Amino acid sequence: MTISTELAFLFIYAVSFYIFIIYRSLQISQDHYTKVYGLRPGWIFHRLNICGRTRFVFLLWIFNITLLICNRVYEGYPFSLFGRSWAYLDNYRGTFRWHICFNFVILRMISFGYDYHWAYYLNRFDKEKHIQRCNNCSLGRTCYQLLQERSLENDKFSFTIYLSYLIYAPLYIAGPIISFNAFASQLDTPQKTHSLKEVVLYGLRWIFSLMLMESMTHFFYYNAFAISGTWKHLSPLDIFIIGYGVLNFMWLKFFLLWRYFRFWSLINGIEAPENMPRCINNCYNLESFWRNWHASFNKWLVRYMYIPLGGTQTKLLNVWVIFTFVAVWHDLEWKLLSWAWLTCLVFIPEMIVKSITNTLKVESSVGKFLYHELSAVAGAITITCLMVANLVGFVIGSSGINWLLYKFLQKEGLPTLGGMFITFYVGTKLMFHIADTKQKRIHSS
Repeated sequence: MTISTELAFLFIYAVSFYIFIIYRSLQISQDHYTKVYGLRPGWIFHRLNICGRTRFVFLLWIFNITLLICNRVYEGYPFSLFGRSWAYLDNYRGTFRWHICFNFVILRMISFGYDYHWAYYLNRFDKEKHIQRCNNCSLGRTCYQLLQERSLENDKFSFTIYLSYLIYAPLYIAGPIISFNAFASQLDTPQKTHSLKEVVLYGLRWIFSLMLMESMTHFFYYNAFAISGTWKHLSPLDIFIIGYGVLNFMWLKFFLLWRYFRFWSLINGIEAPENMPRCINNCYNLESFWRNWHASFNKWLVRYMYIPLGGTQTKLLNVWVIFTFVAVWHDLEWKLLSWAWLTCLVFIPEMIVKSITNTLKVESSVGKFLYHELSAVAGAITITCLMVANLVGFVIGSSGINWLLYKFLQKEGLPTLGGMFITFYVGTKLMFHIADTKQKRIHSS
């Protein structure tokens, strides 16, 4: 054996030895780190770890938002983009626009990324405390929050489950949006929150709602007035009626869509959040409105945007980021951005007033009466602003704001505006009574 051959052999052996030692040391440390004492986070690597976590979240958002925007800009990537020889295939694309539904896939991709990322850090969710406080979990059921917050085993983050989550048929087209944790938790153990009888009744209620929608579209032409622009030639009172009808039509339309797919999912054993848990006519502030309109999206925004952005500590800034994302997620249109920013302008004063009133303690009967009346007035103002914001976003567009204000602030429109405000004031007080009745039932039970 020559010296060079011997040296090569020794070198290979030494490298192999240290590779084995390093590999085994890492393996031992990972397997037994919970049993050893005296461990402290290192000054350098702890900060590198934080930077890595931040970098991952940043890349996750950049990738998905870029993909979202590109899908819309290129309208689903026509074949002509890849060359003239492929252009003829654009005639066979069909009527289904895949890039519209892909918006929901984007949300699922972000959900998986976050849940996978968080799975490797300490889970601060106190399961025992939650079960004691939750009405469903205390009865032996499993609520959605528990499904979402509890940690999953590593084998749940496989590519097969990830792909199943992205293209899960019942929720693919329109949702409701379900987090990856909640979805994967129900694969082995189907939902037991809703009995067979409750699921059947849920389906029957959907059929009744469908009949209601058919009757509404047959007798009332709210949406046709809005689309055709005929509402511009109507009186202020009729414009209010059409606008109010359009919002109720939109609510019922999405109600039917989301409940149909949720019903399908329940039959399949997967519980998704209810998107419309409360009627649109029973919301007197923005917070309750957004909690009950596309509620699953609201849960998603709270979990993956609001809390990571700082939660209540930076909520006055968070709403601008979140609503801008919501507008872009829906579509790249200025009227949607106008809707988002108008909503923020209404939302911020409401949050400020709420934070102030929460610190006040009214004990006298006169004080309680004034507080109740002022709350009703504030509710009426909020409903009016909310109605205008939604009409701008989904009906008249940003260019129609000035025309709408002119129509209602002139002599003919002022009585309608006053009547509208009084109606919303009365409606808000009715909502207070409904809420009080529900609270009494909860306390009595």
